[in-house]
Amino acid sequence: MKTAYLFPGQGAQFPGMGKDLYAHNPTAKMLFEKANELLGFRITDIMFEGTQEALKQTQVTQPAVFLHSVILAQTAASFEPAMVAGHSLGELSALVASQVLTFEAGLQLVVQRAHAMQAACELAPGAMAAVLGLSDEKVEQVCDAVDAFVVPANYNCPGQLVVSGSSQGIKLACDAMEAEGSQGVIPLPVSGAFHSSLMEPAKKQLAQAISKTKFKPGICPIYQNVDATPTTVPEVIQENLIQQLTMPVQWTKTIQCMIEDGAQRFVVCGPGKVLQGLLRRIDKRVPVDTL
Repeated sequence: MKTAYLFPGQGAQFPGMGKDLYAHNPTAKMLFEKANELLGFRITDIMFEGTQEALKQTQVTQPAVFLHSVILAQTAASFEPAMVAGHSLGELSALVASQVLTFEAGLQLVVQRAHAMQAACELAPGAMAAVLGLSDEKVEQVCDAVDAFVVPANYNCPGQLVVSGSSQGIKLACDAMEAEGSQGVIPLPVSGAFHSSLMEPAKKQLAQAISKTKFKPGICPIYQNVDATPTTVPEVIQENLIQQLTMPVQWTKTIQCMIEDGAQRFVVCGPGKVLQGLLRRIDKRVPVDTL
């Protein structure tokens, strides 16, 4: 049976994440402590005992979700993926799990990505919102018609598309989506317009970090966010990671392509239940499990 592994992104975090893993698995404990050392602060204290608010800080959230996901994969009794994919930040988790990147290199890139995105947010503050119950085409039309900056950012599943843009653009778009009959428009608790051109300043910083990092062909193909197609070529993976900052996440197409290429079972590797829900809305026929 071809098993595809999926890795969640920012927003999947929860207080207490990874605590049982640390307590009961010596390899997990060693990897968490290595991360504390590399980061220069005890991220495990925030993950295990911190508040939801403390976990929302970008410099904490991104490495926390990455660590939980990667350590679950590296301590699994069996981890034999036919293919992998990760949602936004989760793409870096997928690259470590599939041995394109080492644990240390992946964590460093996550930190540098988080810092680059935070700096871009401070240069050009923005906002994001999830639009429910409208077709992708209708959301795209509304974004095009709004007289302020707003673009599709995450094609999560049929009937759920996240938009990204300036605060004014998001406000106008939300009003227009509701007028078009959306089932709801939910502002997201972020301070930036991720996966839009407002993240352009972050690309140069991330590109420099990537150029100094060793990428290897992985043990299986990765389906990347920018084009939803499989690759094992390090140079292609690197370029797609950079472009991902300003391009929409093609998650619906990613899952559909994985199924077309023979995925018979999905396993979500990381915190939360977001990806399980999206998968069921994309295709209910394929079973999904968690590590």
